[in-house]
Amino acid sequence: MGTLFDDCASRGGATLVRLDRPFDLPGTGATTYDLAQLAALVEETAGWLAAAGVRARHRVAIVKDNHWDYDLLACAAVRLGAVPAQLSAHLAAEPLGTLLDRLRPRLLVTTAALLARHRAAGVDPARLAARTVLLDGTAQGATSVDELRGARAPGPRRRCPDEPLVINHTSGTTGVPKLVVHSTRTIIHKLARFEAFRYPRIGVRRDDTVVNASSYAHGRTFCWTASVFCLAPKEIAVLTGTDPEAADLFLRAHPPTVLEALPSVYGRLAPLTRRLDQPFHRVRLFVSTYDAVHPPTLRAFLGATRRRGAVWMQGWGQTETGPLTFRFHTRRALRRADAAAAAGDPGHDGTPGGASDRGGAAGGGAAGGTWWSGGGQDARDLGRPVPFKTRLRVVDPVTFAPLPPGRAGLLLARTAARAPTYLGERERWLAKDRDGWWNTGDIGVRDRSGTIRLLDREVDHTPGTSCLQLEDLLEDRLPWLRECVVLTPPGQEPVPVLVTDDGAFDRADYKRAVADLPPLAEPVVRAEDSIPRTGTGKVRRHALLEQLTGRRDTAGSGRWT
Repeated sequence: MGTLFDDCASRGGATLVRLDRPFDLPGTGATTYDLAQLAALVEETAGWLAAAGVRARHRVAIVKDNHWDYDLLACAAVRLGAVPAQLSAHLAAEPLGTLLDRLRPRLLVTTAALLARHRAAGVDPARLAARTVLLDGTAQGATSVDELRGARAPGPRRRCPDEPLVINHTSGTTGVPKLVVHSTRTIIHKLARFEAFRYPRIGVRRDDTVVNASSYAHGRTFCWTASVFCLAPKEIAVLTGTDPEAADLFLRAHPPTVLEALPSVYGRLAPLTRRLDQPFHRVRLFVSTYDAVHPPTLRAFLGATRRRGAVWMQGWGQTETGPLTFRFHTRRALRRADAAAAAGDPGHDGTPGGASDRGGAAGGGAAGGTWWSGGGQDARDLGRPVPFKTRLRVVDPVTFAPLPPGRAGLLLARTAARAPTYLGERERWLAKDRDGWWNTGDIGVRDRSGTIRLLDREVDHTPGTSCLQLEDLLEDRLPWLRECVVLTPPGQEPVPVLVTDDGAFDRADYKRAVADLPPLAEPVVRAEDSIPRTGTGKVRRHALLEQLTGRRDTAGSGRWT
């Protein structure tokens, strides 16, 4: 990774990178880069990192505004033999302080604004690192990057494939994120190399314009960076903001043929699909990870492209493991699923007649019933394990005995791509390992064909129901909803939180939508900007539950979060 762009350029790659705004790195005002310029930027960055005292095996913490230069900084640290730790600027002061305390980095790379914000909140990140360098401005106890620029970078250093390569944190929906340590063998040899192949229909081609709109502090984009440049598309466009109007201009200037985005970003950009001059008409492949994309969003984007045979590839996995399953959605499948649901097909998506295979007996209770039929493509159907790469089993949460198809339980995964450890939480890591099987902490159901349906995180799960399925159903039935979040206070009926643009909703419409669903508590209506989220746009469910009820206890045990 330290010489990625040099290597791609030497093999004749001609990829151009387009940015929606300049990098936050010093001296960079351009919004277009070729491979040679990226290689030079990484080498220059490695020079000032070395001048700041970074050496082999040192940890370099990176906390800054969202941009793809997270990965350029990481590549520069890797070039020196150091270990970059990419931390999201969305982290609040307390969890950021906890992660930095575990890291104890030789160098912290951040910004003056972020440092000031956390100091005002009572946490001084600079005190948790041996040295702090600011990419902009000045502050007490920190060095301006301008004092270090111009230093010559030492030659690239190689490392053993099993030594730490990069540290990324998990989403943190249930508390302080974990620090996941990946090696070259796991994240590059097992994950990135698997992606760096021109698979029929879903592989990146040389004439593609690949657009990414992600949270660049997370491990998914580090892996993506490693693979996509090896595939040498014509153009890569990086979107950092989520404002639909600004994104519209950028996307129309660089219309994608391959689009990967966070589920939350897809949701934000969905209104653009309804415009006559919309920017998605050339997309042949949509990619989503981190979380399921709700059925109305799937329909909107697949309906917007004019490419025949367009595919939506939905991956499910974790920072610790990489992708574990893939599911493919197409326009034809959407139409077929919608028609089957409208006709009351008894074998469709968990309705009576199909419940034994499709999850009707959640947690041993009778979820059954017609409410599990979403009226369309089921986004919680995760597909099957990645062929030749991963194995999955469903086990009883108490005894860990394997469960037959149709019975809900904990999902365990086995993959050679699993990261070696959590930094500073080895016992927590070992508690999730069971004879080589990784406890994902998710509750799901496997049908007889091997397809996995996700029900909930174990910490949120109430036997006999599925918050995630309820959310999909309500979003499908109530088009005016921005999002629905179903919370599970222990011993109480699930609480639907209805997220709308203005904090208002149609009660009569809602009553019709829930008439055939399990009993729910009185809905809570909230505006979008009041919902606590992670850097990847996931709802911080426990923070929201505490905000609404003052309670911190959970429906599940939370032993494997």
